[in-house]
Amino acid sequence: MATAMAVKLTSSRTQLPYEYYSLPFCQPSKITYKAENLGEVLRGDRIVNTPFQVLMNSEKKCEVLCSQSNKPVTLTVEQSRLVAERITEDYYVHLIADNLPVATRLELYSNRDSDDKKKEKDVQFEHGYRLGFTDVNKIYLHNHLSFILYYHREDMEEDQEHTYRVVRFEVIPQSIRLEDLKADEKSSCTLPEGTNSSPQEIDPTKENQLYFTYSVHWEESDIKWASRWDTYLTMSDVQIHWFSIINSVVVVFFLSGILSMIIIRTLRKDIANYNKEDDIEDTMEESGWKLVHGDVFRPPQYPMILSSLLGSGIQLFCMILIVIFVAMLGMLSPSSRGALMTTACFLFMFMGVFGGFSAGRLYRTLKGHRWKKGAFCTATLYPGVVFGICFVLNCFIWGKHSSGAVPFPTMVALLCMWFGISLPLVYLGYYFGFRKQPYDNPVRTNQIPRQIPEQRWYMNRFVGILMAGILPFGAMFIELFFIFSAIWENQFYYLFGFLFLVFIILVVSCSQISIVMVYFQLCAEDYRWWWRNFLVSGGSAFYVLVYAIFYFVNKLDIVEFIPSLLYFGYTALMVLSFWLLTGTIGFYAAYMFVRKIYAAVKID
Repeated sequence: MATAMAVKLTSSRTQLPYEYYSLPFCQPSKITYKAENLGEVLRGDRIVNTPFQVLMNSEKKCEVLCSQSNKPVTLTVEQSRLVAERITEDYYVHLIADNLPVATRLELYSNRDSDDKKKEKDVQFEHGYRLGFTDVNKIYLHNHLSFILYYHREDMEEDQEHTYRVVRFEVIPQSIRLEDLKADEKSSCTLPEGTNSSPQEIDPTKENQLYFTYSVHWEESDIKWASRWDTYLTMSDVQIHWFSIINSVVVVFFLSGILSMIIIRTLRKDIANYNKEDDIEDTMEESGWKLVHGDVFRPPQYPMILSSLLGSGIQLFCMILIVIFVAMLGMLSPSSRGALMTTACFLFMFMGVFGGFSAGRLYRTLKGHRWKKGAFCTATLYPGVVFGICFVLNCFIWGKHSSGAVPFPTMVALLCMWFGISLPLVYLGYYFGFRKQPYDNPVRTNQIPRQIPEQRWYMNRFVGILMAGILPFGAMFIELFFIFSAIWENQFYYLFGFLFLVFIILVVSCSQISIVMVYFQLCAEDYRWWWRNFLVSGGSAFYVLVYAIFYFVNKLDIVEFIPSLLYFGYTALMVLSFWLLTGTIGFYAAYMFVRKIYAAVKID
């Protein structure tokens, strides 16, 4: 016996999930909610039981829900208005049976052959089923659901009974008006013959009477239980994916090969020149990066904030790396709903040790001495901004009574995790990082700072951001599209193998661009590279922002204020995190590079 459970109602037009019983559906005698993990709560899932009785291998022709002695359900004007509003907003209902989400089959005929018999059917699945549809200014509700469950019979020894496993859960929603459905005393009903029935209209201005009915049909299937998720995950365009990945791999390795060659050759020449004997000293004195050797390791302004941001960047980097790696090994499959979010949250908390350690060591290197304040800054700056934005957005979602709002207890629990796990771990890491030997810089810093010559226009910060952002963004552009459609259009995202590849490409391209930019900057005798390199390396975040705006305008159908606010609020968080991540990768690459090249020249 499996009961169908309801998860939530979603719409990619409003981005606000609602729980199932926010609409006047038929309720079972006792409503019980399933205990949920953190990820499910944050996603807005509220899993609850429904009155649909789905018994293994027992067919139901047509059954009426919640009707006392075959009286139809009456929706009040208020309820009718709400239902009509949800239908016009394109809401989908998500149910699960035996942990499999319900899907609607869409058959697209691909006209490959003029002969009708040979037309190929492209079967795609939509998650959930549409609540209803509109047609010429009238609104119709899907009030009859035909469930089709596919089962797999496991082979057993001779004397044992067969075990049946549900391997697919489909629904065909229909709209059948009250007059065409005949119901009898035993709450079973007869569906109208043929196609002459009319759909059930919902008039938002008056009361509506209707039946909620369903039927269950079982079919045997050869899909194994282990691969039952494959239909939900069939991507229509894996070829595009492979093509784009190979494309970006080739481009990135080509560019990185060229960059490395140029940089290495130029550096060899530079170092050879700088290390020659004094006879040509006068000719070489004019320009180059050797001149700023006395200032290149001069600590920047606001070293505490810089080291805090870099610490958060390291924390994010470790978290993302581990999450993608674990997901790539298949441990966070979509069948365990919310596992990805939960894992990411906990990992971010626990990675505080590494974040704190690297921030503390860098702060010590930059001649900082207030380590307690620095540790507090590291533990609260980035998480505080994230929490603040989320809290403000959450207030708006609360106002809409959506299930996407994080409940108060969960919020308190998250705060406790932040102050009870993350903060102490950051302090611990920071303490050890601050006590460790600082990074050794190969050259001494002069007492008096050099004058910085007039800079060319293309050394401007913003131009640098634009130039540096293109390569990393180009490498992960296609993957970004799939991630966006997973977040905003309720698709499943599971291509973590691809994502791992893209992540590695991103790390490589960020490091290289950053090294090139810092080399140009030092050649122009501008030694203030710390902050600038951090900003410029994160340049691809700017392109991500531009892409998000493009996606919003072209792909999404969002018109109202609050959904738009949600979209841009979450986009801001993504862009900020992405900037921290790429900026950190770039900064550490550039720092290692600068220490290497100054260690290679003889300085008198």
